[in-house]
Amino acid sequence: MRFVWAVAAFVLAAVMIVAGIAQRTIFQGPKTETVSISAEQDAPYLLIDGAVLNQLPGSQTLRAQADGDIFAAYGRAADLQAWLSDVPYNEVTLDEAGAIVTTNVVPVPADEGDAESGDAADEPAAGPTDKQLAAHSPVGSDLWLDEFQQTDILIAPLQLPEEMSILVATDGVEAAPTDVTVSWPIANATPWAGPLIVGGGILMAIGVLLYILGIRHARRSRGPRRKGLPLPVTEPIDLAVEGEDKGVISASPSTRRAVSTGRRAFAIVPVVAVSALLFSGCSADSWPQLGQTPTPSPTATVVAPEGQQAPAVTKAQAERIIARVAATAADADKERDKSLAATRMDGTVLATRATNYALRESIADYKAPAAILTKPLEIVLPQAYDGWPRSMMAVVDDKATKTSSIMVLTQEDAWSPYKLTYQASLEASTEMPDLAPWYIGAPQVQPDSPFLIMAPDQLATAYADVINEGDKSEYFDMFEAEGDHLREGIATDRQRRLDEFNKTASQTGSLTFSSAVGSQDAFALATLESGAIVAVNIDETDTVKPTNEDAVIKLESNPTVKTLAGADQSSTGFSTTFTDQVFFYVPAQGSNEKIRLLGYSSDILNAKVIQ
Repeated sequence: MRFVWAVAAFVLAAVMIVAGIAQRTIFQGPKTETVSISAEQDAPYLLIDGAVLNQLPGSQTLRAQADGDIFAAYGRAADLQAWLSDVPYNEVTLDEAGAIVTTNVVPVPADEGDAESGDAADEPAAGPTDKQLAAHSPVGSDLWLDEFQQTDILIAPLQLPEEMSILVATDGVEAAPTDVTVSWPIANATPWAGPLIVGGGILMAIGVLLYILGIRHARRSRGPRRKGLPLPVTEPIDLAVEGEDKGVISASPSTRRAVSTGRRAFAIVPVVAVSALLFSGCSADSWPQLGQTPTPSPTATVVAPEGQQAPAVTKAQAERIIARVAATAADADKERDKSLAATRMDGTVLATRATNYALRESIADYKAPAAILTKPLEIVLPQAYDGWPRSMMAVVDDKATKTSSIMVLTQEDAWSPYKLTYQASLEASTEMPDLAPWYIGAPQVQPDSPFLIMAPDQLATAYADVINEGDKSEYFDMFEAEGDHLREGIATDRQRRLDEFNKTASQTGSLTFSSAVGSQDAFALATLESGAIVAVNIDETDTVKPTNEDAVIKLESNPTVKTLAGADQSSTGFSTTFTDQVFFYVPAQGSNEKIRLLGYSSDILNAKVIQ
């Protein structure tokens, strides 16, 4: 009976193992669904719409083949279309039936179709000239959320929503790759393959055990079981006698032990082989998932107001942009190259950099600008805007140096890089207002907004008046004095310099100070409390003049002003301008709060001889 059960176990084990292996091989089916993308006309770019990427659920894998370098990047569909607005490209979309269609898009010059005559209107539109369709290099654009570059074959794993698109190209001049496919994984889990294979292995081990027990039982059951007749007494046989055939067959215990040992080894071999088979090739999708699907814990969320546009950048995008700006600034500072700095800086930031470079050319020990902080990026507040120019505000907190920097970066159009336009150091005890998360962004507050206790375009004028007049200013009570180290520092420095000047030159000259609105426009982004963070530019001018016709202003101990003014003395005097980049929090109308200083920076801008 043991042999019967052993055979049954072997047969059932074989069926289970074969069924389990078949589920993972011949019956499993394809693991991916792949579609090919083709275009009838060559174009330097191929734009694949998000609807095409999401026609099947799951992550996407883009594959493109061509000779040489292949480039791919993804971002918001509207941004990619704007970037391609002046070049021909092939656009891959879905038609109403859900089929993939490729359309060749050729931009029309701005003056095309303006002719008033009917004959001109009936003529076929002339294609754009090469000058009008200037090629752009797609590599390194700040619009991309991510980009890929590989040689001959490009494989890009993606997981993009429908509002995202992907751009494929070579160098922006030659035709884009024509061998392009998009694939999606197919859910083909075999949850019973693992249990079948393991269960079959266990049955096979049981069958082997039953087989061994059956053999053992059969061997012990040999011969009659009834009691036999008494045997006659035998005499011992001398096996050493030569030449005589005794008719005895040797069956020593050692021989029997050897045979028994060989059979045990033979029986163990299948068990080991089956065990190796059981656990090879069994992945997670070969087993039933019995555990509950984890659910995310609820967190506080901020909902974007209805009709608000998309944020200009993501946090990862902002980190990459700031790192690029910092790297370019470091190279420009090292080489004192204003043209290089202008590729990533603008406004007051660029102007003060140019001044620094000029001073370092003439003054050997003049200090270089501080490096732009890049990480960790604590706050990213992108402007919620689909058009251009678009901006973002960021705060970087350097734990090593215990310094923080707040900055504004602006992109003028789809092809331009982001440039640093405002930069300041945050006060040590600065408490930032509540801001929207980066994935929502904030709308830009209009310069003349009536919804704040002071319009952004009036803020620089009011603060300059407070610096000049102190508590006599009509705006004094609107600004929080506690923690305003800029105002305090300006007042202290002015008094110190005036005292030094009066010691030697009070009878022959005059030193005056004034603050006024700088050349850069104010920039403001809304906060969650309907207030705004506002960046403004204020210029401080020091003017020294002789009050005696025979007096001359000399710059013996001031190499900075001497270098910028290009003179070491003047009978008419000198004016020196410092520029401040200042960030404020401005509360909403009806708030009991005052305008609060967040951070500032101050640098020398220029110096000149008074004409």
